[in-house]
Amino acid sequence: MATTLDDFWNERRAEAPELPVEAPEAWSFGATPEQADELLELVLRGVKDGTASSLWDYEASGDPLPVTGECSIVTDGAGVPRAVIETTDVRIVPFDAVGAEHARAEGEGDRTLEHWRRVHEAYWRAHSENPRGFEPDMPVVCERFRLLWPTPTPTSTASTPPPTVSA
Repeated sequence: MATTLDDFWNERRAEAPELPVEAPEAWSFGATPEQADELLELVLRGVKDGTASSLWDYEASGDPLPVTGECSIVTDGAGVPRAVIETTDVRIVPFDAVGAEHARAEGEGDRTLEHWRRVHEAYWRAHSENPRGFEPDMPVVCERFRLLWPTPTPTSTASTPPPTVSA
């Protein structure tokens, strides 16, 4: 098992030489190690193929916005690289205009828009990186992605409901 991000990326490139030579950005979902692990598990199970971020948080942190076609390394709550995803779509929309399809793509809770709005509002009120926090019309970066590695598995049919965290 790879011990560094570079080792991890070199192993992925050995399996798929068409990947970019330089390792992409590595990051985790959520704001806590527990959220990172729970949301990563949804990705690995094939349930989660979307995420949402505050545009204001990107502006506050200076981080670049996601770009269609770019790859990312997703880490678990301990910072261990566990997945490679490719961004397939990026749209910026007001919070109150995010649609049911995007809520479903995030894979959390009961996958409804009502759940998505409740959980994301709470998330941005608690974890925002900018002084504006949450507003009903705040700009939200809605990102869709596909799992490149590990090979996606079919959506779980387990009766355990998915976690209710956000990112």
